[in-house]
Amino acid sequence: MSYENFKGLSIEDQLEWYKAAIYSIHDGVLVIDSKEIVRLINPEYTRITGVKPKDIIGKPLQVVRPKAQLAETLKDGKERIGVYRKEGNVEYVVDMAPILLHDEMIGAVSICKGLTEVHTLSKELEKNKQKLSQLKEKMGTLYQAKYTFEQIIGTDGGLKDAAYLGKKAASSNLPVLIVGESGTGKELFAQAIHNASPRADRPFIPVNCASIPASLIESELFGYAEGTFTSAKKGGKLGLFEIANSGTIFLDEIGELSYELQAKLLRVLQENTLRRVGEAGERQIDVRVIAATNRDLHQLIEKKRFREDLYYRLNVLHLEILPLRKRKQDIPDIVDYILNKHAIHSEKEQSYELHESTLAIFQAYDWVGNVRELKNTIDFAVCMTDTNVILPEHLPSNFHSGTIYKSNEQTSYLLKQAVEETERNVIIEVLKKHGSELDDKKKAAKVLGVSLATLYNKMKKYHIGDF
Repeated sequence: MSYENFKGLSIEDQLEWYKAAIYSIHDGVLVIDSKEIVRLINPEYTRITGVKPKDIIGKPLQVVRPKAQLAETLKDGKERIGVYRKEGNVEYVVDMAPILLHDEMIGAVSICKGLTEVHTLSKELEKNKQKLSQLKEKMGTLYQAKYTFEQIIGTDGGLKDAAYLGKKAASSNLPVLIVGESGTGKELFAQAIHNASPRADRPFIPVNCASIPASLIESELFGYAEGTFTSAKKGGKLGLFEIANSGTIFLDEIGELSYELQAKLLRVLQENTLRRVGEAGERQIDVRVIAATNRDLHQLIEKKRFREDLYYRLNVLHLEILPLRKRKQDIPDIVDYILNKHAIHSEKEQSYELHESTLAIFQAYDWVGNVRELKNTIDFAVCMTDTNVILPEHLPSNFHSGTIYKSNEQTSYLLKQAVEETERNVIIEVLKKHGSELDDKKKAAKVLGVSLATLYNKMKKYHIGDF
């Protein structure tokens, strides 16, 4: 019905219209006039209280409902919310408010809800609160950074210097740009910075910008509105930035973002707002951004493949992780850390150690894959050894006949020859220490972590005589 048609109704019909509206309400309604006379109740009021219209309408409220507080609202003009009432065996909750017309109080109204309904709603609310709490706990588990600075192993002049700068960066909310080759531990540093920051109990969201298809990355980062795509979820979708709200987002391989998307990321960093795909309005967010790359961003800027303004927005705090070949002083400590982890998780509760000849090979190798390659090599060697000592022979095949890679040039080096020379010297040294008798050789073989037959074969191979 239009407003014009409504105005054309008689006063009686308009009153009937309002009465029908009140009767359709699923809460109990009682209305009194300025003289406390009950003028209206709806069927829901009768259902909740058991009071019938003929027993109350047209009568003073205080006469038919002596304990009613609505008269107090009429006197002082104050609202009363959530008042508990009990009449006989009936319990309910009442909200009361004055009725004003041209600033004059002309009556009062009470809205009541049966306690059964209140209990039902309360239980439903509590159930939803529990679900929300469980979801938050689950999200906290899913998006939790696990690494700390205590797990970053290094010495002076090596990774320790980078860790010092990382700890300084953790106390700030400024963006961080971490640069380094693949396998140097850029995400490890990002997680450690997050865990040392005031945001440690909030989400940490890692995003590999190179692994998400270009057609999807914008909606993955910023979300989308309902109906944006044919297969779009009802209600739209949260983007990773919104999931990271109040926490940290780690954008790995930032150099792989498209030039167009870089502009949108720049706006997020400048304004702390984002716009979902297909949505007109912007949403306020509070996210700390840590970005990482193994690319030379200056070269990408020159080729117009990376925005210079975004580079300077990200590069507020700069952290460079040196490749392992440039900080070989860290290798012994890293090896010890990895071997200790193996000992902790070993079913045999067995500790492992690196023979000095193996360590010498590690120090000579250039580790193109950085710490990741070092860890893989140790994992392989632990699997290969039958004792707790890792010898050169337990290393992968490339360490026996491979090539050492140095920076951008490939330098051939007969690593097999170096291994054999080191192995020969170690065998000679152990035999000198233990003697030449059969039992002495058995002891020497045990120290070397090989069988007696293997020891004899190696002595023959290296032309080592008895001592």
